[in-house]
Amino acid sequence: MERIDDLGVKNLKLIQNTDLFCFGTDAVLLSSFATVKPKTTVVDLCSGNGIIPVLLSGKTRAEKIIGVEIQKESFDLAQRSAELNNISDRVSFINCDAKEIKNYLPSGCADVITCNPPYMSGGWGFISPSDKKAIARHEIAINIDDVAKIAAYLLKCGGYFCMVHRAERLCDVICSMRKYKIEPKRIRFVHSYQNSAPKLFLIEGMSGARAAAKILEPLVIYNDNGDYTDEVKRLYKGEN
Repeated sequence: MERIDDLGVKNLKLIQNTDLFCFGTDAVLLSSFATVKPKTTVVDLCSGNGIIPVLLSGKTRAEKIIGVEIQKESFDLAQRSAELNNISDRVSFINCDAKEIKNYLPSGCADVITCNPPYMSGGWGFISPSDKKAIARHEIAINIDDVAKIAAYLLKCGGYFCMVHRAERLCDVICSMRKYKIEPKRIRFVHSYQNSAPKLFLIEGMSGARAAAKILEPLVIYNDNGDYTDEVKRLYKGEN
């Protein structure tokens, strides 16, 4: 079933289908965390219904934002959202397996790579490769190492790679980034509540940089009463 959601940022809207994977808070956090300077090119991997490119069009002054999505149904939603918001001059989408990106984009074309990838690794029992939500949640079509390798190919030297992932996958992410010469520079852990263990983390690396990572203050999503914290409310509004 389709619906149109108001994103709360510069009147932007997103077309979603509840039969497919719908975006969550992690996408909103990543779109605010990424370093995107004016007049730059951003490539968003595992783009889904286009939530991150659409948000970045409102939150940044990037010149070109390209989403890459393997599932045709999600790709179609993303394209239609770009048209709905009249941002197709800046935001476009490619329907392909990201591992085949060399057939679509040249090396070193991107200043920034963003990715909200499938979180779940192998070992989860049988998962149908035709299950559209499973492909978005589980490493069926792409894994962390694939994402880092693709990012290294697309990034200019000194370009930024920004990802959100589950806290227990931190070592996997850092190892893959360093394998492809993307050095972690900023890490921020995301907690559901003030006194809870981190559930997610945001990480930003730089292509070809020297080692020196900065751990930022934790980001807390909910107050004790279950409402969003003031910071998260600001991020939903596009305010950093």
